[in-house]
Amino acid sequence: MMIKDRINADFMSAFKNKEMVKKNFLGVVKGEIQNEEGRGTVATDEVVIGILRKMEKSLKQTNTVESLTELDFIVPYLPQLMSEDMIRVILGGYKSDGINNIGAMMGAFNKEHKGLADNNLVSSIIKEILN
Repeated sequence: MMIKDRINADFMSAFKNKEMVKKNFLGVVKGEIQNEEGRGTVATDEVVIGILRKMEKSLKQTNTVESLTELDFIVPYLPQLMSEDMIRVILGGYKSDGINNIGAMMGAFNKEHKGLADNNLVSSIIKEILN
């Protein structure tokens, strides 16, 4: 089942169970997905994960009780982030392939692994590897 479909099903479940906070938040998520679709983007899992990651980042910056609750609603839809060791292995492979600048290495990583790792961590590891 696609992530978008899971969100829709969970929205309906929260509505039926009168879980208003969850229903309202998932309604916002559905709205963000619909906005992307209105721009002509197909709501693939990758697109939905991108939307959820942006929302996750914003909620982490807000850091209120409500935002922490909303973060708990997002987590089930997001894939597990890569470990630091896995990121190092992938980036080491890029370096051995001759990619030796930050932009190219970050671009190659995001092309293959977008949304699967913390970009701040990836960036710091790249800087470490290239120095």
